[in-house]
Amino acid sequence: MDRRKFMGWFGVGALATYLPVALAACSKPMKIALPMTETVREWYLEVRKVETGKVITVIEILSPKNKRSAEGRSTYETKRQKILDSLTHLVEIDLLRQGKPMAMNTQAFQSHYRIVVSRSQERPQADLYAFNLPQAIPSFPLPLQPGDREPTVNLQQLLHNLYDQGSYDLAIDYSQDPPPPLSTADVAWVKQVLIE
Repeated sequence: MDRRKFMGWFGVGALATYLPVALAACSKPMKIALPMTETVREWYLEVRKVETGKVITVIEILSPKNKRSAEGRSTYETKRQKILDSLTHLVEIDLLRQGKPMAMNTQAFQSHYRIVVSRSQERPQADLYAFNLPQAIPSFPLPLQPGDREPTVNLQQLLHNLYDQGSYDLAIDYSQDPPPPLSTADVAWVKQVLIE
C-alpha cells in the first residue's frame, strides 16, 4: 500500500491511501447543481398619466408569494395599504383558491376567486366581483381619472388568448389534482370541460 502524507486544514496532517480498488474517482471535474436561492419578481401594472407620469391605477394580480407566505403577504399588505391610503385606484385580482383572501371590512360572499376594484374617491367602498370555478371571470371596469371613459377589461378573453397562444394545453397535466382539492361538484364540472 502506498501512503502519502498531505496537509489538511490548519496544518492538520492526514493520510491519503491508494488502494488497488476501483473507486469513483475522476480526473476531470463533474458538473453538479447546487441549491440556490430563487428570486421571484412580483409583477404588477400601473396606469400612468402620460404628461406627468403620475400613477392613476395599480393592477395587482395576487401570486402565491404575496397571498400565502408570511413575509410576502406582509410586504404586499403594506403596499396595498399604501395604495388604499393614496389617491391611486387599485384593481386587485385574486385567481388563487389557496390562501386566505385579502382583508375586507365587509363580510364578503365566500368564493373561490375575487376581483376588487377600489376607486380612490369611493373609499372605503369598493366593488367586489366574486366568482367560482364553473363561472366565467366577470369583466370589470378599469378606473381612470374623473371624466375619462373607463374601459371594460375582459380578463376571461385575455386568459383564453394567452392559453391558446402559449399552448398551455400541452404544458398542464390535467390528470393531476389541483391544490387545494376540488369539491365533488367542481371535479364533475372539470371532467365535463376536459371531455368537450
